[in-house]
Amino acid sequence: MKFIFIICILVKSSLSYASSVDIYFGTRGPDAKGIYHTVLDKDSGKLSKASLVAEIATAHFLALHPNKNILYTIAQHDTEPCVAAYRIGEKGKLSLINKAVLGKEKGSAHLEVHPSGKLLVTTQYFTGTIAVFPLSTDGSVGPRAQLIERKGGSGVVASKQNQARPHFVAFSPDAKYAAIPDLGQDKIVFYEVSTADSSLKFHSSVDSVPGSGPRHMRFSPDGKLIYLQDEITVSVTSFSYDSAKGTAELLSTTPALSESAKAKELYASGSEILVHPTGRFVYSGNRGHDTVTAYQADPQSGRLDVIEVEPIRGSMPRHINLDSSGQWLLAAGQDSSTVSVFEIDQESGELTFQRQSIIKVPNPTCVIFRE
Repeated sequence: MKFIFIICILVKSSLSYASSVDIYFGTRGPDAKGIYHTVLDKDSGKLSKASLVAEIATAHFLALHPNKNILYTIAQHDTEPCVAAYRIGEKGKLSLINKAVLGKEKGSAHLEVHPSGKLLVTTQYFTGTIAVFPLSTDGSVGPRAQLIERKGGSGVVASKQNQARPHFVAFSPDAKYAAIPDLGQDKIVFYEVSTADSSLKFHSSVDSVPGSGPRHMRFSPDGKLIYLQDEITVSVTSFSYDSAKGTAELLSTTPALSESAKAKELYASGSEILVHPTGRFVYSGNRGHDTVTAYQADPQSGRLDVIEVEPIRGSMPRHINLDSSGQWLLAAGQDSSTVSVFEIDQESGELTFQRQSIIKVPNPTCVIFRE
């Protein structure tokens, strides 16, 4: 009986480990045609050849439903911006469920699905708005339920901060709040989430560094810290987070690049921020410099120390992402139409480029793991 029991445990363990994972790419650019799909071999780090699985214009950011069977994108429907929902089928194939029009709102920068699976939120960079859409049990997107218009900018950097520019949506670990970095206002704004009527209600805000341009953010695994990607200053700002109050407090800021490194570039801009599953490391993307900065993170103080600055072997890393184990980091080179793979040293946090794994994807702007 013991022998049979051990066999059952081994079989169950082997079934729970997936040696490969589906990956989807959002795209935007002259060669992009929609959403692309590949498969990552988690043992070797190799990617299969990418294939087009949904043809739709400017599908530049993607979000996965909590049930892992539905994929959403902000895109264009004819000439109007929209949110599109796709059902994921065998071998990663996508079939359209429906599209919901955003209206006159332009410049959608990001979308995220609430952990309940009952609503999703989009942010519009150019019109300074936040939109909320209800989701049905079949995953379809309902008509827009709410539109929040944010007003005013910090004005520190006139070209980018002349108005509100909400850029990202992150739901708090307890799912009570939507945290939205506003690049134009140098703030993170917290909204209370109501799944009953698919709405957001202002709760609190915290000022970031003037002129930094908050872009994307991540909570630490224990939910006590926030790491904010500063687009304009190409840095990362750390905050403490009080989950009971839904408030944050600025702690410190760490440059992703030296001033001399930025001075050599015609263009330098922060893109994405990631936190390793252990909470020990943080990674940020640097457009223009075309690198990923790796940091050692202090889980108590929120302090970051740069470990290394690693070239992506491509151009314009619009997005980077990690698999759930924290072993593999993928960097999407929008202008080079490449996706690069890096293995993460679990002790040091350093990145090792996997030359044999780089693939071509037309103008990739988003990387989503289906895990």
